[in-house]
Amino acid sequence: MTSGTSRRARVLAAAVGTGVLVPLVATATPASAATPAVTCTSAKAGLAAKLKKDITAALATRKGTVAVGLYDRSTDTTCTLRASSAYDSASVVKVTVLATLLWDAKKTNRYLTDRETTLAKAMITKSDNAATSTLWKQLGMTKIKNFLAVAGMTQTKPGANGYWGLTQITVTDEQKLLKLLTAKNAVLSDNSRAYIIKLMSQVVSSQRWGTPYGVPSGVTVAVKNGWLQRSTNGWRVHSVGAFKGGGHDYVMTVLTHGNSTMNYGIATIQAVAKVIHKDLAAS
Repeated sequence: MTSGTSRRARVLAAAVGTGVLVPLVATATPASAATPAVTCTSAKAGLAAKLKKDITAALATRKGTVAVGLYDRSTDTTCTLRASSAYDSASVVKVTVLATLLWDAKKTNRYLTDRETTLAKAMITKSDNAATSTLWKQLGMTKIKNFLAVAGMTQTKPGANGYWGLTQITVTDEQKLLKLLTAKNAVLSDNSRAYIIKLMSQVVSSQRWGTPYGVPSGVTVAVKNGWLQRSTNGWRVHSVGAFKGGGHDYVMTVLTHGNSTMNYGIATIQAVAKVIHKDLAAS
């Protein structure tokens, strides 16, 4: 053992003995990672640059951590920010629960029962937690995970021990789900897709905030929001929406946490939604 090594060992032993951790070697503080930038692509000239600029500006003064996803079929436009960052789902997972229920029923060629229909409507239109817990338990983890696999939602991790609101979700996967709801595909039947969109378009007025904010007249709205306060990262406030009309067919996801209040999170989401609706309408 070299004398330098012996000395470091003695310093460490002394530090441990006193209960004080003394750094043996001074280390430079790593530079904080650069804030991720909004990225946009579009087949429409100038639209990607406009969206990138306006979404970035909308978030410039907002606190908290925000993830954004936009996809417009009509102009082949995509925008993302923190697309793979995980967030506690809160109630936006309820759309996944309903999609799983319908997918599973279709596999056995059965219609939803009256009881399931009642639970599904309460879960989506009023964000009823008891109804969600009932359906989550009925489906079980295997069916939920199987649906996620078939839907390609590989970044979504279902909450354990019945805590569906702690399911880990990402913008990437929520956008995948919204795309499944809004175009023909092999995962969900046309009837299933129409049913989910119908319920999302019937959400009670007090819960129609978020991504629909600033939507132009004549554009149809389907929305599901989520909100949850925890001891770490403050309020999680999320909104997913599907919009059609005015020459556009688009889906939007905004996930946030680190909000001081629920209303602060809503305001952040609505600042983003407003510029997205405006820029698409003008394109």
